[in-house]
Amino acid sequence: MVNEDVWLWFDFGDADFESAEHLLTMYRQRYEIICYHCQQAAEKYLKGYLLYNDVFPPKIHDLDKLCDMCKEYDAEFESIYGECEGLSDYGVQPRYPNEMLIEEHHMKKALDNARKIKEFAPLLAVRQELEQAVKDEEPPPSKETPLPILPENS
Repeated sequence: MVNEDVWLWFDFGDADFESAEHLLTMYRQRYEIICYHCQQAAEKYLKGYLLYNDVFPPKIHDLDKLCDMCKEYDAEFESIYGECEGLSDYGVQPRYPNEMLIEEHHMKKALDNARKIKEFAPLLAVRQELEQAVKDEEPPPSKETPLPILPENS
């Protein structure tokens, strides 16, 4: 059985990461918003991992603290502590004008940090386990059940 709550945390993390990447395509790139989405993605991945380990994630934005909590279940989380630390400040401060100066190199580093957390082996293992569980739960399509036919546009 798939833990849908864990799946949702990872899915929402992916949505934030994809949003950050999409914002790169805009004419006016808002570095602070991209950094915010990177922090949010990392936060959701870490909280999904905690929930996977039957720990209800606290309502905090401190990635350092969340990473410490994850380390209680897998010491490898120590290796992404720097990436978490590099994103933590973007959870609150960029939401308000004049709180912090964010330049292009900060934004690129935030994207890199979020990508490293997303692709971090213990998190990938959970994601792969969830994806496999979803596949195992879906019955194969029946040959007797035709696909729905969409109406033609006139």
